[in-house]
Amino acid sequence: MRKIFGYLTHRRDSAMLAAALLLLLAALLRPTVPVERNIYSYMLVVDISQSMNVEDMSLNGKPASRIAYTRKMLHDMITAMPCGTRVSLALFAGVSVADLYSPIEVCTNYAAIQDTIDHLDWRTAWSGNSRIRESMLSVARTLRAMPEPAQVMFFTDGEEAPRLHAFNTRDLSNFQGGNGWLLVGIGSGKGTAIPKLDEKNQLIGYWAGDSFAMQPGIAQISEQNIGVRDNNVAAGEGDRYLSKLDEDYLKALSKEVSAQYVRGDSLRAVLAAMKEQKPARRDIAPLEIHWLLAALAGVLLLTAHLPRHPLGMLRHLRLLRR
Repeated sequence: MRKIFGYLTHRRDSAMLAAALLLLLAALLRPTVPVERNIYSYMLVVDISQSMNVEDMSLNGKPASRIAYTRKMLHDMITAMPCGTRVSLALFAGVSVADLYSPIEVCTNYAAIQDTIDHLDWRTAWSGNSRIRESMLSVARTLRAMPEPAQVMFFTDGEEAPRLHAFNTRDLSNFQGGNGWLLVGIGSGKGTAIPKLDEKNQLIGYWAGDSFAMQPGIAQISEQNIGVRDNNVAAGEGDRYLSKLDEDYLKALSKEVSAQYVRGDSLRAVLAAMKEQKPARRDIAPLEIHWLLAALAGVLLLTAHLPRHPLGMLRHLRLLRR
């Protein structure tokens, strides 16, 4: 043992370089150690009703629809999330919420998650209504069906269609599922016409105020309104229904279900609100240490090129200057 120690002492540089190489090789294997830590898991619910096609947002200085703006925000959010974070994407239309998959890790599945976001589109909707208040119950059911706990982030403009009145307003006084949820308001406070689009996503007109009351969204059909509208005819300038972010309603709804509200016109504000959310759970999870091994290897490489007695070297240089 003494001989080995003496050899390493006289061959310090070689020993450190060899140790650095071993650490780098170990780092390539991406080892993990089990530790107890916070697990951050999110279910990102996106409103895909037709009011999300309203162009009252801005991207790169150009007008953008609410759904396009939401896609961009989701892309940036996923990029900003640290490895180990888990996300699920879900769609909202009508009164129900459908999750596309259970929470998956963002770094390992980065490309798949970003591709899913790219394909978020109003044409995927299965209902023409937009009953956000009713959907709170659907979100809670979807969460309970997941294999692991998750926090909810609901991206919506707050547009209830049809409008709420005494007969269709769900009583949420006993609702207990919204604690820790985050409602993100998308849209502007300025009323803007809702575009009427065909199956090829081409503009064919705008929703009129009376047709919105009877037939909101994409394709709600009943005995009462069959044949009363011609989708090929645009509403007149004075007849268009003007949609805007219903921020007061979303704030009131958030308070009612014990959730939080944040306006979605700032990515920084949304990320800050996410940090205030509690972790989905605390559990034993693998912690990657490859970065630590690589850092130690870097320290050894630097040390190998330093003089053996740096203080003595500094004193010698000071004497030479005198």
